[in-house]
Amino acid sequence: MQKIVTITLTILLAVPFFGFSQSFYSVRRDRNLILSGGTGVTKYYGELVNPNSIGKVRPNIYAGAEYLILPRISARLDATWFQLSGSDAIADASRRSRNLSFFSNNFEIDFTGSVRIFADEGTYAKRRPYNFYGLGGVGLLYFNPKTRYQGDIVALQPLQTEGVEYSKIQFVIPMGFGVTVKINPFINFALEGVLRKTFTDHLDDVSSFNYVDPATLLGGVDGLSAKLADRRGEFNPDGDYTFDPANPDRRGNPETDDSYFIVTAKLQFYVPTKFGASKKLYNTKRKGSKSSRTKGGMYKVRKGAYKRR
Repeated sequence: MQKIVTITLTILLAVPFFGFSQSFYSVRRDRNLILSGGTGVTKYYGELVNPNSIGKVRPNIYAGAEYLILPRISARLDATWFQLSGSDAIADASRRSRNLSFFSNNFEIDFTGSVRIFADEGTYAKRRPYNFYGLGGVGLLYFNPKTRYQGDIVALQPLQTEGVEYSKIQFVIPMGFGVTVKINPFINFALEGVLRKTFTDHLDDVSSFNYVDPATLLGGVDGLSAKLADRRGEFNPDGDYTFDPANPDRRGNPETDDSYFIVTAKLQFYVPTKFGASKKLYNTKRKGSKSSRTKGGMYKVRKGAYKRR
């Protein structure tokens, strides 16, 4: 995490100077394509975190492209790598006896639309010094929850710890808002927060209300699936490990899907869609010109130009 922050700060301090190397003519050429890059933090909401608690935030790395369709409306394609984690070990005392935990490296691709509060008038270089926007769309998420057991890292999805199969690829709906600040004609700084609604309750591999019969799991009672499905005995070998007295065999909450919230700080670069030499202001002959240059730099004069009246 420290390396990510260091690299990001270096980029934030260095790249604003790149824009000043652009020529006068490149400023005149309007730009509708925006490329972005940044980093931030991710917050997970699910069974393995206290309700209404910030919990443990994890890092993310972002890259994206945006195209301005109208002065206030744009289409975006975003890619985000991020981490999620949750653990009963850092939860309330009543939850610790369940003794479950997970962590994951995840990848998401989103296609969203963005609407600005204020419309920009004129070229991109004359845009507002700051603006606010909202966004929404659809995305595709890849996740793979894992845990640690006896010094090893174990992937949970293949074990079917609740006796059910689920896909590691899911649709998500991103919804959020952000603010942009103009650094120079070519670059914005943006800060945005986006909630991802998912359609799965297995980001943390915990969903079913009760523990399933270990004999029905892969490998039977002594299999790895059964050992990682119910880890209460590791917390208290004496057997006093009920975290929900009203429901002694409770494991999760299938009534609510998992979700996560991503906050990203990024730089937006306005880039040309066509590269090459810019046209000069006076590289063509003015209309109405009636003289032409001859060899030696002299001008021909039309006959009768100085004819006396």
